[in-house]
Amino acid sequence: MEHLVEKLEQALLSIDRLSARRVMEEAHAGMQPMAIAEKLLVPVLERIGQGWEEGRLALSQVYMSGRISEELVDTLLPPGHAHRKKQPRLAIAVLDDYHMLGKRLVYSVLRADGFDLLDYGAVNVETLISRTKADNIQVLLISTLMLPSALRVKEVTGGLKKKGLDTKVVVGGAPFRFDEQLWQEVEADAMGRNASDAVAVINNLGGGVS
Repeated sequence: MEHLVEKLEQALLSIDRLSARRVMEEAHAGMQPMAIAEKLLVPVLERIGQGWEEGRLALSQVYMSGRISEELVDTLLPPGHAHRKKQPRLAIAVLDDYHMLGKRLVYSVLRADGFDLLDYGAVNVETLISRTKADNIQVLLISTLMLPSALRVKEVTGGLKKKGLDTKVVVGGAPFRFDEQLWQEVEADAMGRNASDAVAVINNLGGGVS
């Protein structure tokens, strides 16, 4: 499996869609679709995310790796596929910010692991609360880059409660890594340090979502 991980990582970083598909086809010869997603795609995306955090990879490489991975997931596990996970209704957003890379990594990792989720893009507090209610979202993931945006998460959590919603809020991004108590101060339900944390966090919250 390690040689496939390395081959897929190189294909994604080279923005080589054809080579990436060939690696997936090679894996598909001996593995089920869900196993390919969990044992191949997710580890590769985690490695690429770590490479970006360590300053070894360009933003363009990480961005395009995420885009290609999403295409591969849609081929491997289309929306109606039986191996898509039973799950709470999920959505992800960037709050009052336009730095989308962290969100894209989390989105790609979750998709690769078999989750379906709505992508709200970059939104303000009012829009995020409104869309969360309209879509009956049970777990909301919020990404921020700057501290002022992170602090506004408390307006979101407070606004959701005022609407009578029991949505679980998961936060991530640089401010929450720098201050590991910040997620509690903004009254979130959980915090992820990186994209790979998202799967475990959602699985842990799953038991508390009605």
